[in-house]
Amino acid sequence: MKKLHPEYGFNTLAVHSGTAPDPTTGARSFPIYQTTAYVFDDADHAASLFNLQEPGFIYSRLTNPTVAALEEKLATLEGGRGGTVTSSGHAAETLALFPLMAPGMEVIVADKLYGGTINLMGKSYQKFGWNAVFVDTDNPEAFRKAVTEKTRAIFIENLANPGGVVVDLEAIAKVAEEAGVPLIVDNTMATPFLCQPFEWGADLVVHSTTKFLSGQGNAVGGVVIDSGKFPWLGNSKFPSLSAPSPEYNGLTFAETFGDLAYTMYSHAISLRDLGCTQSPMNAWITLNGIETLPLRMERHCSNGLAVAKFLEKQANVEWVSFAGLESSPYFELGKKYLPEGTGSVFTFGVKGGYESGLKMLEAVKLFSHVANIGDTRSLILHPASTTHRQLTEEQRIAAGAGQEVIRLSIGIECVEDIISDLDQALNCL
Repeated sequence: MKKLHPEYGFNTLAVHSGTAPDPTTGARSFPIYQTTAYVFDDADHAASLFNLQEPGFIYSRLTNPTVAALEEKLATLEGGRGGTVTSSGHAAETLALFPLMAPGMEVIVADKLYGGTINLMGKSYQKFGWNAVFVDTDNPEAFRKAVTEKTRAIFIENLANPGGVVVDLEAIAKVAEEAGVPLIVDNTMATPFLCQPFEWGADLVVHSTTKFLSGQGNAVGGVVIDSGKFPWLGNSKFPSLSAPSPEYNGLTFAETFGDLAYTMYSHAISLRDLGCTQSPMNAWITLNGIETLPLRMERHCSNGLAVAKFLEKQANVEWVSFAGLESSPYFELGKKYLPEGTGSVFTFGVKGGYESGLKMLEAVKLFSHVANIGDTRSLILHPASTTHRQLTEEQRIAAGAGQEVIRLSIGIECVEDIISDLDQALNCL
């Protein structure tokens, strides 16, 4: 794991970054600032805050001390310049594109994604006049061929849901660089513990903090993290950042804020207008969850690999899609981009198709049948009848969510107990 700080390693930063002791009370646990607004020192102070001339807190739709602590922690762990926390992972995807897109513009999107993201980009974004162009995740050249004058971003999912697909980050980052557009990577499944996409050329990273970062299945949230390296200044493709802003007396974000331009815009305009703000309580829960992220991911990964190896040998299993298996077409990419482990969310196909998939869900005892991943508990889902239900059969197959597919999110329980539960469930088919 790359050292993100000259003095401290990843595990130390997961505990300490962004959450210094409270200077007023000395409280060691970071407080929940459960407030909507903040008192100004005087009229001049208020004016300077609203003019973006001075940092500070105005209203909790824009930012909040607890939320700001989470933003600092996540930006630190990803090796980024700044972060913007949102109310959900979907909100983060929308907020990530908001400064970049305009009616008629295009975003090139990998076709192996969480089903909800495919719907969001392929259908809902059309209401904004944004066009999503889906291409083969496994073929970097397909991204290059899809680039047009209207392209404003490339969006991919690292360790893609549901099948744990490893994307060639470096190759696609080169395509984005040549096209002069930012590469946005959804790093939810990998987390910054397993992979830091900025090292491979990504410009923006998004997460659903609901998943592994929180880790307990009790706080919904998202985040957009900026590398601070994309050249916005003078770039006519992105007038929101490179042209004078009428909302702030002609201020140009790229000129005024430099490598913080994107993050400042995301707070001052994106959160202000979209209102997709994360609550202080959810931010506080997530802050606490991240402290144990390295420990949990180590167990998630070791358990996931053991379960995948078990399933690969079972008579009722047709195939297993897990990048940590030598049989996986993503094994070599996994070693390159995810040397600490290839996560714990993956799919397998049961013999008997759709009906066997449903029987499997009914037979498990330890696993929870829920539409979530990244929990401490082991979770199971049949994507074709749930998360990918709204897609066409062709889209489901492309996304790795065919009729026979079962998705597992392996938790941190005793691996022997997890395997025993799957064993008895498979024997019921």
